[in-house]
Amino acid sequence: MNPSSASLRPVDDLSAWLSSFLQPAALAELAALAAVALLACSLVAGLRRALSMQNAPQSVLFGRRIVDGALFPIVLLVLGFVARGLLMNFVPLAVFHVAIPVLVSLAVIRLGVKVLQAAFDDSPWVKVLERTISWAAWLGMVLWVSGLLPVMLAEAEDIRWKVGATTLSLRTLIEGIVTASAVLIITLWISSAIEARLLRNVVGRDRSLRQAVSNATRALLLFVGLIVALSAVGIDLTALSVLGGAVGVGIGLGLQKLASNYVSGFVILAERSMRIGDNVRVDNFEGRITDINARYTLIRNLSGRESIVPNEMLITNRVENLSLADPNVWQSTVVSVGYDSDVDLVSRLLLDAATAQPRVLKSPGPSVALSNFGADGLEFTLGYWIGDPENGQLALRSAINMAILSSLRANGIEIPFPQRVVHVLREGDGAVAASGS
Repeated sequence: MNPSSASLRPVDDLSAWLSSFLQPAALAELAALAAVALLACSLVAGLRRALSMQNAPQSVLFGRRIVDGALFPIVLLVLGFVARGLLMNFVPLAVFHVAIPVLVSLAVIRLGVKVLQAAFDDSPWVKVLERTISWAAWLGMVLWVSGLLPVMLAEAEDIRWKVGATTLSLRTLIEGIVTASAVLIITLWISSAIEARLLRNVVGRDRSLRQAVSNATRALLLFVGLIVALSAVGIDLTALSVLGGAVGVGIGLGLQKLASNYVSGFVILAERSMRIGDNVRVDNFEGRITDINARYTLIRNLSGRESIVPNEMLITNRVENLSLADPNVWQSTVVSVGYDSDVDLVSRLLLDAATAQPRVLKSPGPSVALSNFGADGLEFTLGYWIGDPENGQLALRSAINMAILSSLRANGIEIPFPQRVVHVLREGDGAVAASGS
């Protein structure tokens, strides 16, 4: 935007400018502005239906409702410029001198806020950035409309200082910050769109690889955006070579652990030795991988506890991946019955108890084995496979054990108590054996 242009030049005489709102031409401008708003709503609603974006709350352009996304204020701004260009040939403009800056501020605020929400979700510091963008945009609009913006920029041009061999002015710094913010927002918008496209409707094993591509793409785009932003501020990038050497030495000495975690994160995502959704055991902590970040991996166990594991530990230490080649998990339970029990009947009852549970896989099916001749009875081991260990294992084992107990009692099969033999020695007699339980 160029506040010094003739079409957007504010009215110098405030009283004359305010009186222009009372002229009949202002009604025509208001009617045109209302028509532009209705047309923008219709266009955005049509695009939402055509592109099936009604259920896309995270979309930067469309949002949750017609006026929620960034597309509505952008379309409204474009149509406002068109209407202003048509009306300025027939009536003197007053309303559009205010409407256009307001629409520009609204489009900037909505675009910045939606991009931050899509890029960083519910991070607490996003709210601070949103308020900062809103205040800066509305302040710029007020200065633009009041005519103070060109005056302030001209005064800021006279405030200069030297940074090394470069001479900077306050105006250059302000314009550079605005340009850098715009570049970073556009960079975040592109990276968020790429991430949403890569991770859309992806579950299971393919998600980890696409997450790696998404993280690498975002890091690359942010690096390029940062370089462009620094150039826009006026910083000589050749001076960063010394800083880059210092950072390299710091990484080689004090930051080697941090750098190792980042490198290990990309290695894990690229090799796919561990993926989101895998069940792993690391340092006696067993759980399901819920997220793999650049620096750490998040593991959640069945009790709800979460462990943040540095990626270097997953590379250098021994890790048990319980679902690397096969997501199925084997479980077992041991049942002891009396020695006089019908072995075939017991085996059938155990199989029926496991097969009746819908979470137990039919292929491979459950199996029963006479595993041991115990001191108190025959010990049977019932083994079965499940394909959803993340939904809990204790509840399933409990349900199977309760079904086994009910079946054994219904068929009169004894579950023996521990039995012991006691030898009693009497004075003057030999040893007499007495059995007890």
